[in-house]
Amino acid sequence: MADALRVALAGLGTVGGGVIRVLEANRDLITRRAGRPIEVVAVSARDRHKDRGIDLSGFEWVDDTTALARCDADVVVELVGGADGPALALARATLAANKGFVTANKAMLAHHGLELAQAAERVSVPLKFEAAVAGGIPVIKGLREGAAANAISRVYGILNGTCNFILSKMEAEGRDFADVLVEAQARGFAEADPSFDIDGVDAAHKLSILSSIAFGTQPAFGSVAASGIRHVIAADIAEAAALGYRVRLVGIAEANGRGLFQRVHAHLVPNDHPLAHVTGSTNAVVAEGNFVGRLLFQGAGAGDGPTASAVVADLIDIARGEYGPPYAMPAASLADMPAAAEGERRGRAYLRFTVADRVGVLAEIAAAMRDANVSIESLIQRAAAADGTALVAIVTHEAPEANVAVALERLRGSQSLAGEPLWMHILD
Repeated sequence: MADALRVALAGLGTVGGGVIRVLEANRDLITRRAGRPIEVVAVSARDRHKDRGIDLSGFEWVDDTTALARCDADVVVELVGGADGPALALARATLAANKGFVTANKAMLAHHGLELAQAAERVSVPLKFEAAVAGGIPVIKGLREGAAANAISRVYGILNGTCNFILSKMEAEGRDFADVLVEAQARGFAEADPSFDIDGVDAAHKLSILSSIAFGTQPAFGSVAASGIRHVIAADIAEAAALGYRVRLVGIAEANGRGLFQRVHAHLVPNDHPLAHVTGSTNAVVAEGNFVGRLLFQGAGAGDGPTASAVVADLIDIARGEYGPPYAMPAASLADMPAAAEGERRGRAYLRFTVADRVGVLAEIAAAMRDANVSIESLIQRAAAADGTALVAIVTHEAPEANVAVALERLRGSQSLAGEPLWMHILD
């Protein structure tokens, strides 16, 4: 049998500990599948003395995370996190030392993925990141290898478990966003500062990685239009249900002659669409290929077990010598595609207004829609609340998004509106 693949591990949090547990629990199976043993030989973390429930005595401890690149190891696994700082320094040092690099760090890849791919290809070493998108779901491998013969027209899905947990809870129990967010934090589904999750940034990181692999484009996180779910209220969930939809935070990307379109936004998803039935912290990704048709990848999108499983799967590939260009084609072949204009897209929209309960408000909203050439499919007004405001929900016919934006701009500053309108796209 070949010599062991020697691994240095940076980060001993939930996922780092999970990697060690997976390697120990499935040692014999992994050795047989990899064709050689996989052994952790060195580790690094912020607190050397913290009790993590795993035995670290057999590993070399390295205080300086970046120094792991100089250890007697074949591959470095980075589970520190962060777009820059120690994680990026370690990535650069590892690849400069002609060693393989495995990471679950979607933020770093979204911001520096092209640079790291170029560095890895220059010295012919692996750069692997299955765990960076959708936890234990093998969506990167599926797109990069399984669907490699296809031209992918669209990739989209539920990419953030925190948001999906919150929306599912709101849907099932009729509770408002702020209330469910507190529960999500208490149960460990949301961070103390949940902004990256609930404002769509985490999903945007992941979407930029998927876009690059699916379309053969340079990672373009900067062109992802991202918004989250913090302005979704229980009434929106109820209105969506009455109309035959469920609310989900969906990241969607398309590439065509007009450029690369990438957006993370709350959507109304039809009840008969697979994404409507993805609940809790589950992730799901849909890819549409010209020969394979629609592919659905679904499963646990986070957690120590699923994410560690994806990390170890990358290590098994490296042990076998099975790896290619990080983004499915050489970095030099990745297209520098311009961002597509959102306004040119056509679709149906859900618009929710909180308005003063008085005569003429509906006429004012309808006039703004008419003047912007947006046709109204349905309009619902709910009974006035104790504070004298009422909820008005509109579903439009298909129209250019630019027209909807013009209609909302016409209403900006209106004394009839008691707050900012909410715009959610309807997934076709």
